[in-house]
Amino acid sequence: MRRKKEHLVCQHLEGISRKALEKFQDVLKTILKGNRHGVYALYRNHHLSYVGLAKNLRGRLTHHLRDRHARSWDRFSIYLTIESDHLRELEALAIRIASPKENRQKGKLRKSQDLKRLLKRVIQQKHRQEMQELIGGKSKEAIEPEILSDIVKGRKPVLAEYCNKGQKIRWTFKGKTHHAYVKKNGTIRFRKKVFTSPSSAAQVVTKHGIDGWYCWKYERAPGDWVFLNELRK
Repeated sequence: MRRKKEHLVCQHLEGISRKALEKFQDVLKTILKGNRHGVYALYRNHHLSYVGLAKNLRGRLTHHLRDRHARSWDRFSIYLTIESDHLRELEALAIRIASPKENRQKGKLRKSQDLKRLLKRVIQQKHRQEMQELIGGKSKEAIEPEILSDIVKGRKPVLAEYCNKGQKIRWTFKGKTHHAYVKKNGTIRFRKKVFTSPSSAAQVVTKHGIDGWYCWKYERAPGDWVFLNELRK
């Protein structure tokens, strides 16, 4: 049976004049049918002025007719939402993307990883590699002795091309979660041993051949654990 896709927004009104809110409170009350929650936007001359989140949209908009935002908008849009833990993130995304003038605080993405530092490290690493190619010299990133023999024999770590920093990985097998660590050179440290592929590390547990790309998971973003195979896509 095909799984029904969940949705967040169930009803919406866009680009409605402020005068409609002022003159037809009873009509909006009938349409919205009680205290409805969701995200709303205020506009001035068709330019976004403010983005907010409310458990009672009609009440919040009515309040904005007389609060500090009273003179900053002439139209509004509302998006009625299904109850969700992601509503505040949705509001934060809208604020961070559009940067409305009336929003005093920047939207907070509490559990999101800022990739700027990672981007900076990757660019710096690329610049070092380019400089080495141009003027020669030894790389500061020496090959670790414990895997030197594997590389000489042709068993270069398969994760090497996907790594630029150390990364924890995990795998739950028969109710037990196993933890390992991928070094920035692509080797995997597991049970005090070093492996050059996810499969060879996984075979220590299963005692037989298995595709480790679909066993081990890494944290792509905080709380978002996905199979290592995602790295190859």
